[in-house]
Amino acid sequence: MATTAMSTTARRSDGVQVLSRATHILRALAGRSEPVGLGELSRQVGLPRSTVYRIALTLAAEGFVEMGEGNRGLRIGPELARLAGLGGSTLVQLAHPFMERLSLAVNETVDLAVLDGSCVRFVDQVAGSQRLRAVSVVGEAFPLHSTANGKALLAALAPEEARRRLSTTRLARLTEHTIVSRQKLLSELAAVRRSGVAYDREEHTLQICAVGAAVRSLHGDLGALTVAAPAQRFYGREDLLAGALLEAADGVNAALRAPGMLAGG
Repeated sequence: MATTAMSTTARRSDGVQVLSRATHILRALAGRSEPVGLGELSRQVGLPRSTVYRIALTLAAEGFVEMGEGNRGLRIGPELARLAGLGGSTLVQLAHPFMERLSLAVNETVDLAVLDGSCVRFVDQVAGSQRLRAVSVVGEAFPLHSTANGKALLAALAPEEARRRLSTTRLARLTEHTIVSRQKLLSELAAVRRSGVAYDREEHTLQICAVGAAVRSLHGDLGALTVAAPAQRFYGREDLLAGALLEAADGVNAALRAPGMLAGG
């Protein structure tokens, strides 16, 4: 009996250790927009590369992590974003009907994203019906400085908090249109605060544009709605898309702040 009890205790201890290590790996990947190599990840979490790889395979099988393009490096998978969305179900569930109506009205893709460290992470999407459309993967993370949703979220923060986040973020040039000057970006964020809308004019991906607006509950849950479209259907329609987006954002904000509809309320 003593041997059996000890074996059970040992198995439980091993299980807790594996869970703890998996948690460390997920935390190391959180807030990273680019895949992290196994070598870098093993150094960051203080575990042998083989151990990280074995745990990563299990996490990947469940959708919690996925391999980067060409199987190089790891990043957060869509299942974790889905669970995060369920945890913040007020934002995701209340926003979705407005996203559907907005997508139908403008016939373009509508996304919902949240802050994730120095990145913006997509947590919901309603794809447009047009054959040529802008589509991102739910669960994917993009840089804050080069995206409409990222800039909308930054502008919704207190100016000092936005500066703090940008001070620790490399403003990588992703296209010829990407803003890589912090001062220029801060000036644009000030304009976003005044207008309520942020733009991505081929700053993250050539031939793809977007307009974004922040939404927030009384509890402070913060998200950003965006309308994304191919550049050929975006230019010349900015005012129309921004107007429809702001109307949808107003609806989401009203729903989030309605009595009995708040998270935990």
